Amino acid sequence: MSDLAKLPVTVVTGFLGAGKTTLIRHLMQNPGGKRLAVVVNEFGDVGVDGDILKSCAIPDCPAENIVELANGCICCTVADDFIPTIEALMALEPRPEHILIETSGLALPKPLLKAFDWPDIRSRITVDGVIALSDAEAVASGRFAANVAAVDAQREADDSLDHETPLSEVFEDQLACADIVLLTKPDLAGPDGVAKAKEVIAAHTPRVLPVVEVAEGIIDPRVILGLEAAAEDDLDARPSHHDAPHDHDHDDFESIVVDIPALTSPETLVAAIEVLAKDHNILRVKGYAEVAGKPMRLLVQAVGARVRHQYDRMWKPGEPRQGRLVVIAEHDDIRRDVIETALGCHKPEPA
Repeated sequence: MSDLAKLPVTVVTGFLGAGKTTLIRHLMQNPGGKRLAVVVNEFGDVGVDGDILKSCAIPDCPAENIVELANGCICCTVADDFIPTIEALMALEPRPEHILIETSGLALPKPLLKAFDWPDIRSRITVDGVIALSDAEAVASGRFAANVAAVDAQREADDSLDHETPLSEVFEDQLACADIVLLTKPDLAGPDGVAKAKEVIAAHTPRVLPVVEVAEGIIDPRVILGLEAAAEDDLDARPSHHDAPHDHDHDDFESIVVDIPALTSPETLVAAIEVLAKDHNILRVKGYAEVAGKPMRLLVQAVGARVRHQYDRMWKPGEPRQGRLVVIAEHDDIRRDVIETALGCHKPEPA
C-alpha cells in the first residue's frame, strides 16, 4: 500500500491542562470535510476527556468514533490496547479519514511514535503530524522548563534550578517531537508573556518550529491536519531525554480518584483545590461534582491553582449523583488523607 493510501494520524500532545481536549472538540465540530475518529488516553481511570468529547459528537465524528483508553499509557500497552483500537477504528463503516490521538498530559510522545513502527499497522497508518500545545502563561513563567532566564524569585532561589526535573523533561520531550506548536491561552499571558513563551520554546527545541497562538482551541484545521510529516520515519530528528532503552515509565507521577460529597457551592471546591495546589504541589484536578439543589453536573478542570468550572449537562435518570475527581501530582506529593481532608471527604470529629 502506498504512503498516499495510508490513514493519517495526528498526535496531540501537551502539558497538563494546555487545552488538548478543547482543541480536539473544535476539530470535531470543524473537521474541514473529513470523517474523524478520536482516541483519548487519560491518566487515571475517570474518563473526563472522553466523556466531554462524546458529548460533542457530530455526524462527521459520531460517538462510536471516539475511543477512550484510560489508566494506561498507550505506548506501554501497544499490543493489548493500542493496535486493537486502531484496527477497530479502521474497520468502521464508513471508515474514518483521519484519526486524532489525544495523549495524557504526562505522556512522552516519542515512545508512542515508535508504536507506529509495529508491522501490523505500519503499512496502513502514517503519523501525519505531532501537535504540541503549550500554555503561554505557564511557559512564560518558567514553571515547565529548566534554566530559563528571568524566572520568578522563588524559582531563582530553588537549589534544583540547574538540574532537569520530570516536568521540564516532559515539556522538552513534547516540543522535541512536535511538527508545530500551538501556544494556548495567549489572553492570560498577555503580549509580553506570549513573547517570552516563544523565546522559551525556541530555546528548548532542537529545530525551528512554527508557533501559532490559539485561543479556546479555535484554529483552521488546514493548519494542523494534512502536514504529511511521516513522523514514524523521522524519529532520529526528534530527540528525547528518554532515548535510552527501557527508560520509559511514569513513576514520577501518580494519580488518585477521590469521591467527594455534594457541594454547597462551586466556590467551596475551588477554594479547596487552590489550597491543594499551593500547599501540596498538586498539578492537576479534573472531574465532576454535585452541587446541592442543582439539577446539572458541575465539570471541574484545574491546572495548579487555576480552576475552571461549569455546569456541563443534566444528571441522567438513574445516574448516581456522585462527585468524583482525578488528582494528579508528582509521586511524593500524593497523600490521599491530605487530599481527601482538603476536599471535604473527612468530616472533623465532634469536639
